Amino acid sequence: MNQEIFKDNWELIVGLEVHVELATKTKLFCGCLNQFGSEPNTNVCPVCLGLPGSLPVVNETAVYYAMQLGRALRCSVNRSVFARKNYFYPDMPKDYQISQYDMPTNLNGYLELPTGEAIGIERAHIEEDTGKTTHIGTSGRISGSDYSLVDYNRAGIPLIEIVSEPEIRTIEQAKAYVSELRNIILALGISDAKMEEGSIRVDANVSVRENGEDNLRTRCEIKNVNSLKSLGRAIEYEANRHISLYENGESPKQETRHWDEDAGRTRSGRSKEDAEDYRYFTEPDLVPLNPSKETIAKIDQEMPEMPSERRGKLADLNGIKSSDMTLLVERDHDAFALDAIKGGGEPEKVVKHLVNNLSSGLGALTPEALAQLVQMENKSEITSTQAKKVLGELVQRGGMPANLATELGFEVVGLNDLEKLVDQLINEHSDEWERFCSGDTKVQGFFVGQVMKSTSGQADGKIINQILNERATSK
Repeated sequence: MNQEIFKDNWELIVGLEVHVELATKTKLFCGCLNQFGSEPNTNVCPVCLGLPGSLPVVNETAVYYAMQLGRALRCSVNRSVFARKNYFYPDMPKDYQISQYDMPTNLNGYLELPTGEAIGIERAHIEEDTGKTTHIGTSGRISGSDYSLVDYNRAGIPLIEIVSEPEIRTIEQAKAYVSELRNIILALGISDAKMEEGSIRVDANVSVRENGEDNLRTRCEIKNVNSLKSLGRAIEYEANRHISLYENGESPKQETRHWDEDAGRTRSGRSKEDAEDYRYFTEPDLVPLNPSKETIAKIDQEMPEMPSERRGKLADLNGIKSSDMTLLVERDHDAFALDAIKGGGEPEKVVKHLVNNLSSGLGALTPEALAQLVQMENKSEITSTQAKKVLGELVQRGGMPANLATELGFEVVGLNDLEKLVDQLINEHSDEWERFCSGDTKVQGFFVGQVMKSTSGQADGKIINQILNERATSK
């Protein structure tokens, strides 16, 4: 989906706020377990319940993870200060959230998309998660519910909130941004990054403006979108809602909205607060974070290879599509592909097998076996159909393709035998042959099918087509 869904004279403006739960053993300011799926309200203590007299102690691992992500996003890592963000909701029992405000840990970075486009990162700050409320009733929202249940297990779990600049202009860019960010997080190993479990939650700030405008118009924030498909649908709906309002002489109001997956629309939540409404002030029970130059240098030195660097290695090979590079990196099959290519496998065919035929995993397959399989294909020792069957056996059982091909009885029919068979079919099906020679390419499939049937699938389709074309040319 791309910008063509909107009217030509309107431009889409999107900024994303992505909340990432960190995979620490304990919560951000206490020793309670950071564990998904526990019985409700079992991983709690006076600190994360905000009981009087309790004091927070910052989780060192969470801070280190936050700085790692900041550096991976090319941010500057700075002296930072925790602040109290005050609001009154039942999902935070102390009625404030410890976050960072005017002095966040990470500032001014960017994320490079697989297309090479860069999206600016305004900040990536540390904060604690809130509890989880479940509203019982037909609406699923607090308004109109019969009653609500609150689980405070999630309250206090360490989060990083990554705030992009409003530089996203298409739905595909928005989805690619979240996907690439998730890949970076997985490469760092700082979160399991499961959108379905809420380890990553996306808020999308959406507005539109007429082409040629420089100013930003009123935005609405779509809260807690939990899949890339839903993100695309929610942005599309909200952008078109804004356009309809403007074209009818109205304008949207700044508010948070919630995505209704079943109805395929956003619904009004609450008016959107500005920073002053949260009455931020410095958290009095926590000291500033002041990372040393040595710590930042250590993070840079230990940084794993990022997805963009891994795609760059594949880009050095000729004939590999950008979308295939992205998929190989997402599946963590890129190093395997490079090893198979180093082992003598033709790059295009190695990648084709990994992308199209191995979506469920590599199993017992080795790079050496894949390289040999591709070599056998190129030498016409097995057909492409036979290669797929051998590949399936390699994934299940391991071993080498030459041995498996022999075991399966795969022998490619020789050129002389194929030519005799094609000539026989031409004589037996003269009407179909005349149609083929007259330019009816649909009949080509008939002849290929007949040869395959006669050879029990042992023939090479490319060679059959080559013989047919040669016969038609020389007629």
